[in-house]
Amino acid sequence: MATKPILPPAMLGILGGGQLGRMFTVAAKTMGYRVTVLDPDANAPAADFADVHLCAAYNDQAALKTLVESCAAVTTEFENVNADSMRWLAQHVPVSPSGDCVAIAQDRILEKSWIRKAGLATAPYLALETVEDLNHDLRPYLPGILKTARLGYDGKGQVRVATAADARAAYADLGGQACVLEKMLPLVCEVSAIVTRTNTHEVAVFPVSENRHAKGILDVSIVPAQVDAAVAAKAQQMAIQLAEALDYIGVLAVEFFVLDGDELVLNEIAPRPHNSGHYTIDACLTSQYEQQVRAMCGLYPGKTDLMSPVVMVNLLGDVWKDDGAEPNWSVLMQAPNVHLHLYGKKEARPGRKMGHYCVLADSAENALAQAEAIKDTL
Repeated sequence: MATKPILPPAMLGILGGGQLGRMFTVAAKTMGYRVTVLDPDANAPAADFADVHLCAAYNDQAALKTLVESCAAVTTEFENVNADSMRWLAQHVPVSPSGDCVAIAQDRILEKSWIRKAGLATAPYLALETVEDLNHDLRPYLPGILKTARLGYDGKGQVRVATAADARAAYADLGGQACVLEKMLPLVCEVSAIVTRTNTHEVAVFPVSENRHAKGILDVSIVPAQVDAAVAAKAQQMAIQLAEALDYIGVLAVEFFVLDGDELVLNEIAPRPHNSGHYTIDACLTSQYEQQVRAMCGLYPGKTDLMSPVVMVNLLGDVWKDDGAEPNWSVLMQAPNVHLHLYGKKEARPGRKMGHYCVLADSAENALAQAEAIKDTL
């Protein structure tokens, strides 16, 4: 990792050109940096703003060599990139987060092991790496959720199971790949904390958001989270504790289950900015994307103060008309306290994240009421 700060107009590289890469690129360009995006999609949303789009696979050696030759530092917008590519890049240029941290986040078995190694609680779980592991007594993990160890997100690769027979059938349906059987817990709510850690071990953590999901996909984030202040503070501290245990550099999102008695159980991590942190663009002194730039460039993290209560609402392709026509933006666009962010994706599909909007108000309750009223008009 570089010891001297990387300053504009240096070129920064990012693996992945989806909406997170797009918002990173906007933040970096606003700060005066130039950006190269590596993404195999010719229509990658981040390419609209990037200086250079390398349209190639994440393990394409020529593209990786171009990143090394042209970029002062490299980051990633999501965890399902090639961790070995990141490790190779790190031999030549500062890379954050590290390929090792990304590899941990790619594998639920490794991830949960590291969480516990950091002294933090998870739901009871059983790693199922072969069919023989199903011969264990599964009762402590039932009823539960069987999750593929790799490549699961937004509810994909997850099956609810009530009995051992259900678990065995679901394991077979998932192709016999490595999985985690995780006991379902009675949740009060779900929250997330997003922490930034630099190569000089400075840390900053954003206000905690309360997250509500629909069909396994984040629907609404409410900030401040509607939990006791002590619970929010504990979530922030646990996120910092995990980042330090991983020796993590960059922006790390940490999701928690809140149980009865204000108990916190760590659910999963994302080694990057997170959907639940989109609100920071409009409602915080520093956005999570500017923090990503700051961390990769060896700069001090920005202040994370919340300037206003806020609610973020995801816009999925389901809101678009069957003929591809845009939703009715009029009510949203005419509200002076509402901010729309569209991701520039060419095709709207059910379940696909197409954009989001944030409602800022004098209280989270009022922001939520207005956000839901707007959603009903789209």
